Amino acid sequence: MRTIDWREPATIVIVDQTRLPSELVTMEIRTVRELVGAVKRLAVRGALALGVVGALGAVLAHAQAEEEGWDGAHLRAEVDALKRARPTAANLVWGADEVIRFAREGRAAMKERALQLLQAETDACRAIGERGADLLSELGHGPLRIHTHCNTGSLACVEWGTALGVVRCLHRRGLLQGVLVDETRPLLQGARLTAWELEQDGIPYEVIVDAAGPCMISRGEVDAVVVGADRIAANGDVANKIGTYGLALAAARAGVPFVVAAPESTIDPSTPTGRAIAIEERPEAEVLRWADVPTAPPGAAARNPAFDVTPAELVTAIVTECRVVREPAGRLPEAVKTR
Repeated sequence: MRTIDWREPATIVIVDQTRLPSELVTMEIRTVRELVGAVKRLAVRGALALGVVGALGAVLAHAQAEEEGWDGAHLRAEVDALKRARPTAANLVWGADEVIRFAREGRAAMKERALQLLQAETDACRAIGERGADLLSELGHGPLRIHTHCNTGSLACVEWGTALGVVRCLHRRGLLQGVLVDETRPLLQGARLTAWELEQDGIPYEVIVDAAGPCMISRGEVDAVVVGADRIAANGDVANKIGTYGLALAAARAGVPFVVAAPESTIDPSTPTGRAIAIEERPEAEVLRWADVPTAPPGAAARNPAFDVTPAELVTAIVTECRVVREPAGRLPEAVKTR
């Protein structure tokens, strides 16, 4: 399923992830302001999806500039607002920057580059899935029990997925016993989105509360933990959905492989370590309410960091579309450019 696409003359079409799993609804976005709103409220989310949103959003901004008579400064301001919508996500900035540099050549050149990136990200997911399945098949025992966190499937990646792409490849090879899916508080991207995707594919899974993850790993019920990433620092530290760090600690304690599946575009060589990664703080209402029903006493305060950082020394391997970096602690080497 393709979850993001471009429709002429100037419309971005996305699956509204806030409506799942109860209904599958698409949105048509025609302005940068609408797109920024969709990104902030997580109607569209996920590292690769945000990269494509950044790319297509730059084209949309140029089209809006032509229609409304914006000058160059206004155009740059609109694109910058989009880039700031999710500060932890490396791909959002990367996608916008990759396309806006073609602005002087006109909207046709920008659209061509954006659609190239959309297809490249789709192809990258397939390569990540196969390479990750190859790596995990080296474990050398029966069908695998995979633990994953948040959502890293087609909803987060246009098509196929990163960590969930690895799961799909294992399933197709007959090497998958089942998947433990963290519910992923506070917005339940695992319970709502990952479970929905696995259900569509007929892949066996069980949803668990986030706090149960380390316990399941310690009890020997997990053969490998496979997660995605929103930004990878130059030294291999990994920013991902809040709750990932705890899984990495438990996996290290139990001797279970902890694998990060992400595209090369998520690796940010300008960020030296995880300490330099900006961690997005989301509204406290996401923690204190659910479906507009209060879940805490009136007047309660909350903290809501959307991401945490897993140190590189806890990561067994980083799998991208063109390589596997084993034990990535230290500065990640430059990859052979494939896009």
